Amino acid sequence: MASRTQILCLHEGEKGRSIDPVFINALLKALKPAWVRPWEGSNIIRPVDCGGRKALIERMPQQLKSCLQAGGHTTLMVWADMDHDMANGDQLKGQFWQSAQAAGITREQFDEVVFVFAKDRLENWIQFLGTGVADESQEGPRLKHDRPVADAARSLAGLCLKGAPILNIPLSLEWSCRNWRALVERMR
Repeated sequence: MASRTQILCLHEGEKGRSIDPVFINALLKALKPAWVRPWEGSNIIRPVDCGGRKALIERMPQQLKSCLQAGGHTTLMVWADMDHDMANGDQLKGQFWQSAQAAGITREQFDEVVFVFAKDRLENWIQFLGTGVADESQEGPRLKHDRPVADAARSLAGLCLKGAPILNIPLSLEWSCRNWRALVERMR
């Protein structure tokens, strides 16, 4: 982990083949979390490509230990897809918890992780942010260009910062927003 990394974001996908790092960077830079100071430089946020979900689950405990050793100003975020084998975010979070327990992580340490789970892929959220509707039972259209991904992330940040209710929000986005708000409350 780079010495100034303050938000470490593990995500599915392979380097150069995933929109996740674009979305993550744009969202977090637009949110400008208050506990991240000074907000300058490119290594404040570090997205880490972890391949598939199974590899991500296996890698998370060691990355959490590294964040804990780095000190209280390093936040671990885990971005994963809830495929059709997962009923909800809590079920997927349970798989991460099993892996964490096996690695000796305590519940208190585990609760410091921010989990962000999109149903199928982030493309569903991007579709919702662009059109106001998304069907999470269907996979959103694949995106190959960064601009609509970053624009959608900034749009989400704007909605988050307003704090107003979001109509017709996809269930996975609502679940993930609750995790982010819990982190913000802990950091106050």
